Amino acid sequence: MQSGERNLSQARLSELIELALSDKVSFKAIKSEFGLKEIEVKNLMRKNLRSGSYTAWRKRIFRKGK
Repeated sequence: MQSGERNLSQARLSELIELALSDKVSFKAIKSEFGLKEIEVKNLMRKNLRSGSYTAWRKRIFRKGK
């Protein structure tokens, strides 16, 4: 677990996941808000989403060029 990931409360983690799932929020905006790099966000999402949900999210952000 990265240092930024460790410091997130459950409420902040939920907020991060909600933002990351949104098609309108970029990784740049997430980094500005939470201080996490794109790879850290992806790792958090992998750990906290069901496998199928994570795969669908990754496909969607790949298509959008997030």
